Amino acid sequence: MRALGSLRDLLQNVPHRLEKLSLDKVESRRAPSAWSAKEELGHLLDSAANNHQRIVRAQLEDQPAMPGYEQNGWVAVHGYQRRDWTELVGLWRALNRQLLAAAEAVPASAWSRTLTIKDSAPLTLQFVFEDYIAHMVHHLQHIGIATDDNPPNATSAG
Repeated sequence: MRALGSLRDLLQNVPHRLEKLSLDKVESRRAPSAWSAKEELGHLLDSAANNHQRIVRAQLEDQPAMPGYEQNGWVAVHGYQRRDWTELVGLWRALNRQLLAAAEAVPASAWSRTLTIKDSAPLTLQFVFEDYIAHMVHHLQHIGIATDDNPPNATSAG
């Protein structure tokens, strides 16, 4: 599946790009109510944690019903703005390696299994994974990370 290769490429290319960003760049906000790059990367940590659960449970359960998550609340609870940038980059790498391991374990026939998220219609595991990659690429580009070598595959919902 192409999305697996995209995640592998992101894991190879993105961490050093993130580490090169200045502290001023990662801590500043474009607007008072906007996330900083630290908070936006933190949001991607939360997204990885939630999507990891979705990938694992869709393999182990028949049509699991997964909760949604309140993105702003998760970012606030974790206090990403006060956290060390290098630590956040390392967590991004580690969480996505864990998610990749779960995704690589999906048998080809299981990508069509379905799950629901909050009140959604049934979604295939393939859609959820591809949407996760597109969502990540969108936020990395917003932070200012070049991802031209990793084009998004789908429109993202989080």
